[in-house]
Amino acid sequence: MVAVQETMMKSTDSDEACLLEQAGVPQMLSVVIPAYNEEDGIAAIVERVLAVEPALAKIGLQLELLVVDDGSKDRTAEIVRGYPAVRLLQHSPNRGYGAALKTGFCAAHGDLLGFLDADGTYPPESFPELCQAILDGADVVVGSRRSGAASGMPFVRKVGNFIWANLVTALSGRPVVDPASGMRVFRRETLPRLYPLPDGLNFTPVMSTRAVHEGLKFAEIPMPYEERAGRSKLSVVRDGMRFLQTIIWTALTYNPARPLGGVGFGLFCVGVLIALVLVILRLSGVNQLGPWGVTGVFAAMIFGLVGFSLFALGATFNYLVALFNKDVVQRGLFGKPIFDPPLDRSFGWMGLAAMLGGFVMGVVSLTLGLSGWDITRLWLYLTAGAMLVLMGMQLVIFWVIMRVLDELSQREILIGADMDRDYIS
Repeated sequence: MVAVQETMMKSTDSDEACLLEQAGVPQMLSVVIPAYNEEDGIAAIVERVLAVEPALAKIGLQLELLVVDDGSKDRTAEIVRGYPAVRLLQHSPNRGYGAALKTGFCAAHGDLLGFLDADGTYPPESFPELCQAILDGADVVVGSRRSGAASGMPFVRKVGNFIWANLVTALSGRPVVDPASGMRVFRRETLPRLYPLPDGLNFTPVMSTRAVHEGLKFAEIPMPYEERAGRSKLSVVRDGMRFLQTIIWTALTYNPARPLGGVGFGLFCVGVLIALVLVILRLSGVNQLGPWGVTGVFAAMIFGLVGFSLFALGATFNYLVALFNKDVVQRGLFGKPIFDPPLDRSFGWMGLAAMLGGFVMGVVSLTLGLSGWDITRLWLYLTAGAMLVLMGMQLVIFWVIMRVLDELSQREILIGADMDRDYIS
């Protein structure tokens, strides 16, 4: 491996600038280590990474090691300078974990990019196994701390990783075991599909979320994990909330119908369940509502309308995503359409039918009331009729919006295809 002199890195204006770098040297793994005040452990992790060079050579890979000193105030940079085979890049001031990694990716030369933390928690000896998975066809390979290997992860983090893993799995429809692992290898050519990535510690869960939603070949390899020496820079509450927010927001940019539709469908079912209880009570002869009955009517209306609106909003947002990406709508609540034609194409007539049904119920109830029926016998039907009219109107509105967005999306696709055909000819 060729020794490289110390390099000073300045902040880039955008992630896209990194994507304009050279294509990379084939058969080379560039390992990036972000470091912030890691003078106690940086030497040990650097030496362990350099020691795997012979094992990488056996599978046909060269090694390039880059350490990005992210504005450290201790001797981290000074210690790294003592290793001539390591490229040192520096931030001033501190810009964050993700920013340090992106700086390293911009400066790296290899077609394979990898990274791990500087605190010795991840075993660099696993890099050959991760790289072999890439050479076997994977696009992104993660060293998984939750796949059976010995793990010294603190209990609180185990709980957090369990939550993030199940959240990413639920939002993407693809099983993910350790979305926040800080050791992984991936192909440089995947960067345009993974960007933009955040500058903070939420870099890894966002990267995992994007990888599975982009349809990349995502593999997880079991590896041991050790608890770091010293105080962790991760705040369980603050960074945990950031992880949650960024995972959800990232998923919304790919398939809004899944998170919005899932929550909406669940709320709608709760509303329907409460309404069924009220209907059973009404059919059993209960005409007067106590405090719990009134609360039940309120809850059924709120859950039903909010859930219904979220479900329809998620389906509508999918058309916006398709329009932005100049692609057809391919995803849905279950990851792919289960109805042919898709259910949202029936929103128009379904909405009209609901409005008609609600209107009929209202007219019939009014007629019965004018004929002498006690209003306490009619309140439930009037409420149900009003709900049907409101939901039917929303269905029609969302159907109109989706049809317009679908037309615009199809037009963009056809224009792009025509331009490509003219260019080729």
